Amino acid sequence: MKQETIFELQSPYRDTFCIRAYTFGRGEPSVAIVGTMRGDEVQQQYICSQIVAELKKLEQRGGLTPGQSIMVIPSCNHFSLNVGRRFWAMDGTDINRMFPGYDKGETTQRIAAAVFKRIEGYKYGMQLASYYLPGNFVPHVRMLATGYEDVEGARLFGLPFVTICTPRPFDTTLLNYNWQIWNTRAYSVYGSETDSINPPQARQTVEACLRFMQRVGAVRQYETLPACDSICFDEGELVNIKATEAGIFVCLRPAGSHVEAGEELARIINPYDGEMRERIMAPVRSIVFFVHNRPLTLQGATLFKLYNTAKTS
Repeated sequence: MKQETIFELQSPYRDTFCIRAYTFGRGEPSVAIVGTMRGDEVQQQYICSQIVAELKKLEQRGGLTPGQSIMVIPSCNHFSLNVGRRFWAMDGTDINRMFPGYDKGETTQRIAAAVFKRIEGYKYGMQLASYYLPGNFVPHVRMLATGYEDVEGARLFGLPFVTICTPRPFDTTLLNYNWQIWNTRAYSVYGSETDSINPPQARQTVEACLRFMQRVGAVRQYETLPACDSICFDEGELVNIKATEAGIFVCLRPAGSHVEAGEELARIINPYDGEMRERIMAPVRSIVFFVHNRPLTLQGATLFKLYNTAKTS
């Protein structure tokens, strides 16, 4: 394993901010993995640390493919992680919306430029990503529809779902989008959690990433658990359920649950007198793909995203 510092920023108040990359093997740039870009991505940080640990063991016992190199950047924003803020702690900007970066711009633009310069040219790219809504997911691989998206490659992770999202104009500054435009087959990998650690789900994601690396020939001699036959769909097909009332959110069905039409998914309770304000019911037979995971909800907030299984049966 080779460790290098790809970006360094002096700070008058804290230790020097350094972004470190870990490279395994020698030869053709094969797979690059990028972890935490936001300060609440604790699960993503944990997953990357476990990938580094597994790759160390594989390298020591000759389990990497000769002539291939793998790079892991576990964290691009541990300043914000340390102080519990989602975006860059100094100015509230989002590193993941600064790509391909600008090396003479603002701090987050310079961070993005340094990271992108180092990972550009890899054949495959994985980002351990988080969603803009607070909540839990069924583990899946997400791709922006740029015209260069690689659906069959995404199935190699063996996760339950592969989703395709039509990019909006401001999505053109995401890492996934720019990786694809600059000829890297890019995949955003979503685990179940963001701001808390779930070791079993993290292990599933680690296994999926190593399974992918084995299937594309970057890793050999690695035994993984059985893979899923991924279901692929456009995110526009998801059934969104929003709150019509504000209050205490009591979730009854977690992400991954199979539910029938008319089944109760959650309740919204009046925080003052305990009266039921709303019962959230499933409109169709479906799988709970996403669920809000905060104890309170606002009126109009997205509570569930359901994958409609009735149309596929």
